[in-house]
Amino acid sequence: MVSEVTEGVKVSVVTEYQPDYSNPKQAHFVFTYKVIIENHSENTIKLLRRHWNIHDSNGVVREVEGEGVVGLQPVLEPGEIHEYVSGCNLRTNLGKMAGSYLMERVLDGRQFKVIIPEFTLIVPYRLN
Repeated sequence: MVSEVTEGVKVSVVTEYQPDYSNPKQAHFVFTYKVIIENHSENTIKLLRRHWNIHDSNGVVREVEGEGVVGLQPVLEPGEIHEYVSGCNLRTNLGKMAGSYLMERVLDGRQFKVIIPEFTLIVPYRLN
């Protein structure tokens, strides 16, 4: 698990390779990642947007940007946690992702960026 804290918001990520949905012979590798967002600040916050950079080990970089996460724009009171699972596919058996969330402080509408720490997507047999 990797974690990063920005302005009192902790983002942690855990990844898992999905062999049942992957086809290495056709260069198709599927990974899921679980994101845990913890509001350790004193303010109620709302997740507005996400921005990802997804890197294959062959040098291909994809950028993904959009509203919310998995169709939601969660609001977190101080001390609350929001978890979700999503996924991505790579053309290689090794890659990485990193990004950020655009958050809004509900009290006054102040927007700020929260860092999503860089994490590795790797098939288990690459670790041997």
